[in-house]
Amino acid sequence: MTPVTRYPTTTDEEREEAIDAASLALQRGGLVVIPTDTVYGIAADAFDAEAVAGLLAAKGRGRQMPPPVLVSAASTLDALAVRVPGYARALVEAFWPGPLTLVCHQQPSLDWDLGETRGTVAVRMPDHEITREILERTGPLAVSSANKTGLPAAVDADAAEKMLGEDVEVIVDAGPSPKGEASTIVDVTTDAGRVLRLGALSLEELNAVLEPLGAVLTLED
Repeated sequence: MTPVTRYPTTTDEEREEAIDAASLALQRGGLVVIPTDTVYGIAADAFDAEAVAGLLAAKGRGRQMPPPVLVSAASTLDALAVRVPGYARALVEAFWPGPLTLVCHQQPSLDWDLGETRGTVAVRMPDHEITREILERTGPLAVSSANKTGLPAAVDADAAEKMLGEDVEVIVDAGPSPKGEASTIVDVTTDAGRVLRLGALSLEELNAVLEPLGAVLTLED
């Protein structure tokens, strides 16, 4: 395993070097720690099954917990998902880019293996410029929180390196995570959406967008 290289992003030159290094490592099938607007993430090319398997192994997680997919633009949602309901599109318009993950019906034509997804894909557009610049170069990335399973998610590069430094090639250090809290996850595969995990967005914030449309989310029991 190649020793991990950590890239600061304080100056424009450092930022460009970090984005280049992360993008190239991901395109080669490597694992990379990237900053997001919520917490730091460990990333792999979503269409590289071996890399995704490596991501799950690094976290100590099985195939029954497939990673979400990050995208650089809201328009990419329709390339990854089908039968996206109107209320889900209203949430996208209100909260993307941002800390909202949508669990959707997966596009059946996609040639990838994220694990045991049961025909779904969890998609998010992060509100972090560096992350989106990387995504623009690589395409969709499988990204899970940068931590070993059972430990708190990393909110800075130090914590991520301590937990995952032996498993990744590159760490992009953009300072502390702006929110420091994981995204809220909403299942939009049914006519009435369900919140699977509360995070940086509250149920009240979500429903404030949907109530004028006659829709309302509920919390999973």
